[in-house]
Amino acid sequence: MAPPKPVEAKRRYFSIEEANRTLPLVKAIVTDIVHQFQSVNDLKQRLSAVLNDRRRPASDPYSEELAQTQAELETEEEKLAAFIDELTKLGVELKGPDGLCDFYTIMDGREVYLCWRLGEPQVMHWHELDAGVAGRKPLNPQATSSRIGQRH
Repeated sequence: MAPPKPVEAKRRYFSIEEANRTLPLVKAIVTDIVHQFQSVNDLKQRLSAVLNDRRRPASDPYSEELAQTQAELETEEEKLAAFIDELTKLGVELKGPDGLCDFYTIMDGREVYLCWRLGEPQVMHWHELDAGVAGRKPLNPQATSSRIGQRH
């Protein structure tokens, strides 16, 4: 008998208003992600510098410290993954370590992203699914829920 197929999470579509209402929580999570990413990156750089120094003898007195730092890196990476998972469960996609996020929406009958970056006061941009941040366009101030965020 074949194993059961994993249950795929249903994609959540946001209106502009819904996306903006989630921003306080999204901002808190993304702030944690940005800080955690920096901590992980710093640890990786420290470890890389030590591991790339091949002149160390096999009986290196710092090997215990190195092992502790590697364990710390694993713990910090797990925390980062948990923050990203928390954001994903809200239906928000993290696009970069700088706090760029996308929210799925329907605009004029097609899927697009509402786009927000940490530091922006509200969701003010959108882009096509394949356009990326370079394709960000300002939301039309007259954008309404009948045009954005509703499946037709």
